[in-house]
Amino acid sequence: TPAPRSRPRRAAERSASPAVRLVIAAIGQRQPAWAEEAYADFAKRFPPELKLELKALKAEPRTAGKPASAMMAAEAQRLEAAIPKGARRVVLDERGTRMTTVQLADRLRFWLGDGRDVVFLVGGPDGLDAALKATADETLRISDLTLPHAFVRVMLAEALYRAWSVTAGHPYHRE
Repeated sequence: TPAPRSRPRRAAERSASPAVRLVIAAIGQRQPAWAEEAYADFAKRFPPELKLELKALKAEPRTAGKPASAMMAAEAQRLEAAIPKGARRVVLDERGTRMTTVQLADRLRFWLGDGRDVVFLVGGPDGLDAALKATADETLRISDLTLPHAFVRVMLAEALYRAWSVTAGHPYHRE
């Protein structure tokens, strides 16, 4: 009997570079259904060698008399626990680096070449703890505007997908 034919391997499977995960570690577990659906739509578009994951973490309860710094410190512990070992840390902050899609695609190429997972840290209602921010490899600005967390997750997922489409020569992005 003839040997079973194996399916042809796609270029991504033949690639020498290992899979890289893009992890969004965000404070806040409950998001509107539209935001969850939009995020999921972008996340499923990524190729096998580049996965987008969301780690939605519990926000510290906002209780009277508890200072914002204490709440941010508690959330920072949750974020630290969610960061994959050895991952490049990208803090999302309104004072971060402003990038175009093409510049983000260049960063993505660099990250892929580096081979480490990349974690995007999104703080809670009071932002990110200063000590956690200080551990960042990079700081990125999504917008000059203050945005609801649901928007940030969707916008970041879309921006990363668009950046990937530029690196892959996919027609999603148009100049």
